[in-house]
Amino acid sequence: MQYYPLNYDQINIAAGTTHPSSVKSFNNKSYWFWERALFQRALSVIDIEIPWTGAVSDFFYYCLFRYGFLSIFDSADYGNTFQPATLSGYGWYYQPTKCLISNPALNKSLELEIGKDCEVLKLTPDYFGVWDIISYYAAKLSTLDNAIDMSLINNKYAFMLAAKNKGAAEAFKKMLDLVNSGEPAVIVDRRVTNDPNDKTEPWQFWDRGNLKESYLTTDQLADFRTLLHNFDTEIGIPTLPIEKKERMIDSEANSLEVDATSRAKVWVNTINESAADVNKHYGLNISATLRYEQEQEVENNGKTDTDRDV
Repeated sequence: MQYYPLNYDQINIAAGTTHPSSVKSFNNKSYWFWERALFQRALSVIDIEIPWTGAVSDFFYYCLFRYGFLSIFDSADYGNTFQPATLSGYGWYYQPTKCLISNPALNKSLELEIGKDCEVLKLTPDYFGVWDIISYYAAKLSTLDNAIDMSLINNKYAFMLAAKNKGAAEAFKKMLDLVNSGEPAVIVDRRVTNDPNDKTEPWQFWDRGNLKESYLTTDQLADFRTLLHNFDTEIGIPTLPIEKKERMIDSEANSLEVDATSRAKVWVNTINESAADVNKHYGLNISATLRYEQEQEVENNGKTDTDRDV
């Protein structure tokens, strides 16, 4: 719920408790890619009507989804504005009573009383953002990303030859270069053939059997789609079932829709409930709606079929 500055040793203890040191699912470029991609994917779920636009709007969405809440207040220099904040105090129902605002643009930190000096706009009932969901799936996608890369490399079948001596090795390298360059006929030194004196072979060929059975990439790509499908279902993006049917009755489709939008509806309700205090206090008109729910209503307008194509 709050940000706690930790030193290097404390971070290592916290990270090592849940993640083995040899596993690098976090703090790598693949993880950062998916963290950013999933964050932008999550932003598409909810449409929030706010009085800020442009870069300020971008900052608003980032703070709300990253931290889970914002402090909205009036400033002599910036007018009606918002900032990420640290919550403190306890009310009768154990709700926070104050917001601490720290910003390099301020001469000193602000301590604002909620309901008097500021209001809190929340994304979730427990004041958390959705970064735990993003981080959870980004780590899995990052790990699977690496596995897919390894499969693509390992699935490249190559001739594996063991040469008796350096001369035989160089001869076969040249032969394979000519074959791969498209030469219609390749001539090699006869010394790379069997030795007529001691009957030993100058090279050995290792046959990698069951190559098709060890091809894992298709299964991994299927798992990849499953992870993205599960993330979309978690945050409220309408998705088709992984094992789809040709036709789906309304009750099945509605059940999938409820499952996919359950958390997103909680977020929208939380935003609107907390926005009611903000709007009343500052005369604003902040509101939230499910973007995909609106689009689905427009798409289904006028349809009376008892079943749907999937």
